[in-house]
Amino acid sequence: MNKSISTEKVKKGYLNEDFHFFNLKDQKKNEFETHYHDFNKIIIFISGQVTYIIEGKSYTLKPWDILLVGKNDLHLPIISSTTPYERIILWLNPLFLEEHNKDNCNLLNCFQLATEKKLNLIRLNRMNITSLKQNLSDLEESIKDKAFGSYILKNALFLQLMVKINRLFLETSFGESIEDIKYDPRIENILSFINLNLQEDLSIDVISEKFYLNKYYLMHLFKQETGYTLHNYIQKKRVIRAAEVLRSGLQAGEVCSLCGFGDYSTFVRTFKKEFNLSPKQYCKYNE
Repeated sequence: MNKSISTEKVKKGYLNEDFHFFNLKDQKKNEFETHYHDFNKIIIFISGQVTYIIEGKSYTLKPWDILLVGKNDLHLPIISSTTPYERIILWLNPLFLEEHNKDNCNLLNCFQLATEKKLNLIRLNRMNITSLKQNLSDLEESIKDKAFGSYILKNALFLQLMVKINRLFLETSFGESIEDIKYDPRIENILSFINLNLQEDLSIDVISEKFYLNKYYLMHLFKQETGYTLHNYIQKKRVIRAAEVLRSGLQAGEVCSLCGFGDYSTFVRTFKKEFNLSPKQYCKYNE
């Protein structure tokens, strides 16, 4: 990493540790904006009045619901300030989980399936809630523990929890409709199309024609469902993809066209606005 570039300039959100565990309870006005992380996140909702929006889909949470927020998913919690909001949050480093994938057991499978199935929620029965509480309690105690083997024990309990969450998600019936999930199927299809075709022409005219929607109605509906204008969403997703590709070693000029930017100056300007670094500086920072 190039130490000459101040880390204060770089967009926050990348996780260098194996994982982080947070047990939080607070009561304050909702101050969040739509955002994303360079890592996967699990939210275990305990109490409060919270609706979570993930990639245009709205989840009204019940106690001990589990939300899977994938790497680079745009998400936003809408929190009522009238009751305390209690939750457990896990930040997961995908590189750490990949190191422990064995015998076709992919610990990131739950996040990949959540994206594929367009479902980020696991809703538990009473028996699973009791079991999950014990897993979380054991993990939290191990994080505080400083005795012999504490690091190994902490990671072992974390991996055990990830196996459980994957199993719970695999047991989820994707055919069942959950009344606490709200979304517009048209926007869901448009989001999928955008994310699969970032390198293509994604003008409002192209999208409105493909999905048989009046372009002005489309712009209104998209903003209403996602919190983003259509243009800003596309640019955000393109610049997120560009950062990933830059970290893989491709040159900035190649990345510009690969991620659908019309010209290099637009690419540089958009990238710098997002990360506070030019693409070339970003490459040097991540060497």
